[in-house]
Amino acid sequence: MVQAPRVRRATRKQERLEARIAPDQKRLIERAAELRGTTVTEFVVFSAQQEAAKTIKDYQVLKLQDQAREVFVNAVLNPAAPSAAMRAAAQRYREQLGK
Repeated sequence: MVQAPRVRRATRKQERLEARIAPDQKRLIERAAELRGTTVTEFVVFSAQQEAAKTIKDYQVLKLQDQAREVFVNAVLNPAAPSAAMRAAAQRYREQLGK
């Protein structure tokens, strides 16, 4: 039987979270908590915390991808002027091709 790690108890718990759920949802959660060897509260808090962290991570990855795409498109549409080293390399390349 795999047990979920215990929720951290170092901080004083002062917040309350309530949810209304259907009877079949409650039975499912109770069964899962039982299989993990935890209380329903521990199971729900752990599961919600894991999903919240995953959601935030996924959002941040998407946001970074959007930012990277903007940087790439901007670089393609508005390229920087070639530097002296780039012009020299292009000249050497043309010379090697005999153009």
